[in-house]
Amino acid sequence: MPGPIQSIERAAAVLRLLARGSGHHGLTEIADSLGLARGTAHGILRTLQRVEFVEQDQATGRYRLGAALLHLGTSYLDANELRSRSINWADTLAARSGQEVRIGMHHDGAVLVVHHVFRPDDSVQTLGIGAMLPLHATALGKVLLAYDPDLSAAARRRELTSLTRRTITRTQALERVLTEVRAQGWAGEAEEYMPGEASIAAPIRIPGGLVVGAIGVSGAADRLCDSAGRPRATLVRQVCQAADAVTTSLVDEN
Repeated sequence: MPGPIQSIERAAAVLRLLARGSGHHGLTEIADSLGLARGTAHGILRTLQRVEFVEQDQATGRYRLGAALLHLGTSYLDANELRSRSINWADTLAARSGQEVRIGMHHDGAVLVVHHVFRPDDSVQTLGIGAMLPLHATALGKVLLAYDPDLSAAARRRELTSLTRRTITRTQALERVLTEVRAQGWAGEAEEYMPGEASIAAPIRIPGGLVVGAIGVSGAADRLCDSAGRPRATLVRQVCQAADAVTTSLVDEN
């Protein structure tokens, strides 16, 4: 049997991205969100325009779904599906890292925790499934913001609530951080959400590159970060490997 055709997967991811939120995105936003070169993204958009699946606003140059796809479904995975397809990798990550693990997706302007694995020790812990976390102050949230232009645009329009003295509250500073997240493929934060706590997260993608969630570890800042406050390289690697494994499982299933 022939394998999947990457160009079709990427085109489908572009359509799903355009089906989100405002549905009006520039070339750079689309390319960055899907991890594509601008030339590749432009070629896909030009082809989709030719078959009238995508339209371009002549005044702004931004893209939107074409008339034939205005009713395209925007949901790929619900919370239960994302949890069920990620649970084994989350357990493995907790065992390897020694930290608690959360899987999150965007819901109503926040991060919805759809799965939570306790830290593998005997300490008292509280189950966090169903918790809503701030997008701008958590590693999970930064991942979701970095790869969703509508979410990041909405964040720029709102006041960024200060939760600790380290919370990012300026939109320009947040944009710089999101650019770094896209460049390195993961996000981190130290004491931005809670004093003494830190987190690291990486994106979960579906075929074509669209980010549908994030997986990450959280715990004491002195355990997740080095003496300079940077996320420990070993933990970053473990988180990224777990995210890649979940992504691969989603690709293989489709």
